[in-house]
Amino acid sequence: MAGKFVPAQPPTFEFNLFGGDLENHRTIEASSRHSTPWIDPANLKFRQRIGRGPFGDVWLATYHQSTEDYDEYHEVAVKILYPVKMDHEKVLLDKFDDLFLKCRGIEGVCLLYGISIITSKLCIVMKFYEGSIDDKMALLKGGKLSLADVLRHGIQLAQGILELHAKEVLVFNLKPSNFLLDENDQVILGEVGIPYLLLGIPLPSSDVSRRLGTPNYMAPEQWQPEVRGPLSLEVDSWGFACSIGEMLTGVRPWCGRTIEEIYDSVVIKQEKPHLPDGLPPPVENVLRCCFDYDFRNRPLMIDILRVFKSSHNAIYGDGGCTGLGSGTTSNKSSGSGYSKWFLLKDHLLVGDTVRSRKPPNARKSENMDVPEAVVVSLEHDADQDGSASVRIHGIDDPLIVPISALERITFGFAAGDWVLLKEEEQKHSPIGILHSINRDGSVAVGFIGVETFWKGNSSELQISESYCVGQFVTLKANVLSPRFEWPRKRGEAWATGKIWQILPNGCLIIKFPGRLTFGEECSSFLADPAEVEAVSFRTCPGVVKKYQHLEDFHWAVRPLVIALGLFTAMKVGLFAGKKMVVSKGKKLQNSMLLMDGENVDGRCSGDSASPAWFSGTCGKNPWC
Repeated sequence: MAGKFVPAQPPTFEFNLFGGDLENHRTIEASSRHSTPWIDPANLKFRQRIGRGPFGDVWLATYHQSTEDYDEYHEVAVKILYPVKMDHEKVLLDKFDDLFLKCRGIEGVCLLYGISIITSKLCIVMKFYEGSIDDKMALLKGGKLSLADVLRHGIQLAQGILELHAKEVLVFNLKPSNFLLDENDQVILGEVGIPYLLLGIPLPSSDVSRRLGTPNYMAPEQWQPEVRGPLSLEVDSWGFACSIGEMLTGVRPWCGRTIEEIYDSVVIKQEKPHLPDGLPPPVENVLRCCFDYDFRNRPLMIDILRVFKSSHNAIYGDGGCTGLGSGTTSNKSSGSGYSKWFLLKDHLLVGDTVRSRKPPNARKSENMDVPEAVVVSLEHDADQDGSASVRIHGIDDPLIVPISALERITFGFAAGDWVLLKEEEQKHSPIGILHSINRDGSVAVGFIGVETFWKGNSSELQISESYCVGQFVTLKANVLSPRFEWPRKRGEAWATGKIWQILPNGCLIIKFPGRLTFGEECSSFLADPAEVEAVSFRTCPGVVKKYQHLEDFHWAVRPLVIALGLFTAMKVGLFAGKKMVVSKGKKLQNSMLLMDGENVDGRCSGDSASPAWFSGTCGKNPWC
């Protein structure tokens, strides 16, 4: 009956379970209902622990495979993951079953033998390799690889990662210690997406549950995927560039910093890991673009692979160095404001409906050269860019437009649009940013509260009010308990802030220039676009509201107004005082003149009986 499948009850295994240090054995029953090969722990002989990571321990073991015809012994590495709650075990097993099937047959990815469950811990059994890139670097002077080896290994890694990405598997934990080496010095990806496997499953340690990788190699959105996400293929572009940088310099990214310091550098300050000078310009450019804070501007793995291959061929094509190639590849498309890699992610086809591409962070298009048109022909150049011939309704002659200046419209939507779910979800924000729309209407949207892309159909969405950097917003009056902390101003009213940055899922980073902060006090806050409304000087009702909005522009407005008021009051006071002094002086002068005039006339009240003052005859006056 070889090759014939006979339905039967799921097999039951009895095996010994051990604790964290392979002690305290106990026996339970477990049944397999998955297509993934289950391995009886009795066939695993653990020898020693060879590693410990954020998700569990790695043990060296011997795996005994026995059949009627032969016995085989394999040296294997067993990744023992930290335990999860029983109600999450089925989800974890289903996800691993899917992961196992996707990884089968991929060259450049570590061979998986199967899984076991030991003391409620999922154990992933895989082929053991003697060394890794990290070990190889430790044996070299300076701890770094040559450019030739880095490009060669980088090509091998990119090919394996690209195959995983094609099957929608994200790695998340790219680093030299996970780049294994076989007997032919070929790189094998030893990480099979365990962080992605644990995504959404709570772990016992809160320190682990907030991370989806190794901190030194993590992209900004990995730290808080529900807030700063969604997680996408470009997450691995960041980790890949970190690893290549370490292979070139021998120094781990953010070496010597604590987890909190790395978080502050990568997420808050938006700093970038160091890359060495003197790299081939295309390689340097693609690696630096991998560190863009907005993952939409990062290159995909296929772009990285293309650059690494072309640079390797240009430098070492004939077995020796032939030069570093032509000049640096430009990161920015001419005048568009978008990175080259952003523009390469959506390929136009003849027959697509297009319009002029909006500038970044613009609420609406202005001075559109192409309000809406249909692509009739395409011409690509060597850099995957080119021009499109489009036909606009009402105009006979086609218009020639650069492809980078156009964006595709499908069912009334284009990538980058602000969208609103017609039926609100309680788990996440109803307003998000559309990242892609396929020609069949399927969409991928980033929402606050969702770690990965929300996927559905364009019929479930509608265009939403958009926001842009520099716009002033405040919480809506009906929001009593906002999703994120929001400061108040005097009188307990919600403060008004300015949009400083917009994350790919629509999350707003707000700064409050009207608030004076000191020391470690938080200067920026997060906001859900569904909870805010725009505020402008033009729409503020009344003089008082307009002045209050004016105070929101900068904390110095109120002191300046107060100082100006005091200065004005002083000026008015001095002017009034001067006028009063002048007025009193004039009155005194007039009084003195009046007194002098009366004396001249001889009518002074004290000397009215003495006419000698006028006649010059002294009489009995002793002063005469």
